[in-house]
Amino acid sequence: MEIIHVSAECYPVAKAGGLGDIVGALPKYQNELGHVAKVVMPMYKTKFLLDNVWDVVHKGRTNIGDYWFDYTIIKEQTNKLGFDLYLVDINGLLDREKVYGYDDDTERFTAFQVAVVDWIAVWAHHPDVIHVHDHHTGLIPFIIKHCYKYQHLHKIPTVLTIHNAQYQGTMGWDRSFLLPPWDSWKWGMLDWKNNINPLASGIKCAWKVTTVSMSYLDELRQSANGLEALFEYERGKCMGILNGIDTEVWDPQKDTYLQEHFSVETVTEGKANSKRRLCETFDLDFNKPLIVFIGRLVGEKGADILPAAISDSYYYIGRKMNFLILGSGFPDVETQLASLQKLAQKDYSVYIGYNESLSHLMYAGADFLLMPSRVEPCGLNQMYAMRYGTIPMVRRTGGLKDTVIDYGEKNGYGIVYNWASVGDITHGIWRAVDLFEDKEKIMEIREKMMRLDFSWQHSVQQYLNLYEGLLPEKEAVPEAESKPDKK
Repeated sequence: MEIIHVSAECYPVAKAGGLGDIVGALPKYQNELGHVAKVVMPMYKTKFLLDNVWDVVHKGRTNIGDYWFDYTIIKEQTNKLGFDLYLVDINGLLDREKVYGYDDDTERFTAFQVAVVDWIAVWAHHPDVIHVHDHHTGLIPFIIKHCYKYQHLHKIPTVLTIHNAQYQGTMGWDRSFLLPPWDSWKWGMLDWKNNINPLASGIKCAWKVTTVSMSYLDELRQSANGLEALFEYERGKCMGILNGIDTEVWDPQKDTYLQEHFSVETVTEGKANSKRRLCETFDLDFNKPLIVFIGRLVGEKGADILPAAISDSYYYIGRKMNFLILGSGFPDVETQLASLQKLAQKDYSVYIGYNESLSHLMYAGADFLLMPSRVEPCGLNQMYAMRYGTIPMVRRTGGLKDTVIDYGEKNGYGIVYNWASVGDITHGIWRAVDLFEDKEKIMEIREKMMRLDFSWQHSVQQYLNLYEGLLPEKEAVPEAESKPDKK
């Protein structure tokens, strides 16, 4: 099969969250199984763009409303990511340093989607499947089905994967002119609550819809930022497929970001070396358990209650643990976390920003990873942590529920709590401090976690099975032609 992935992010080209990690890994493993998976994304001004060599494979011209623009498709020459990577260059719209956060993001990503379809429309052949990711590409199934210029593509199966349904790309109907001329009788396939909703449109128009964990799909029927009824109505074409992690990138035995590598057999010494490096860098006490948070400092991740949870933990439990925070997000959360630094007694530090190298060292050196998420469609951090022998402390939601079992339960290996609240987080921290004293139990849990299989192999096969179910059945060879006449 030939599968085209269309996404706003792809690691290591440009990444703002877990979407980038998934799109950077899934096509690679699909290719390894003998298929042809390709990625198409916007051309941002990133280090990856400048450090690599590109071929121009197509030039086109199209429009969003009255704005006509030229676009260029460039391809990375060496296939260094394990798949063909194509970037869409639209001068003045996409060629910027950040992925998101501009006032004209609606125009940017609409133009990107139109350009992608416009390019595919002139191919000498059609791909077997177009796989789009999140709302930034959610209009593509509608464009293919109902925009007159591209309706010759309507037989190409489309799959939408929802990585986070909280973000939907909603725009007013006054922006409908941005789309190529379309069948106005199909306005309902764009509309949700009197607005154009790209994510809702993708759910309605895609042949199949997937979410990144089974539990997240169940939760979306009750909590989907206004799309609950739509998920209930379309439940027949939806399925949950748990994300995997790239075990070649996230491997403590050969992680290029680590100075000291380790395996299951050498995990105690290996983690101690990385922890010592972190404690020296951030002035922490090596002998205390190291609890880390890595991620966006936003309400979704429960980051807004971290300052209170940390303060309460020091008050009720005592200064028996270290905290190290890595992330950026809401300015007030950043300020509150930074203000705790002045109260530190060699047991707290925070790094505001994004640092890939530091994140790898933290997974390797931490004793516990804190994830008090309110919403976690799949979650990759807990899988990274377990791969490095770091015990996850998670709220029972979404993919966290599907991947972490409390160590107090049969075959358990993590710390799990029910609510994103200061009380539940503090109680989880108390359990972590208590567990840290039981070195034999810690070793048992680490070995169990590191042997768990969170690789892409199983998930990739589920996607391939999904695609195959959308393709037309091959015509059977008539029996008279396939077997010799016995007479």
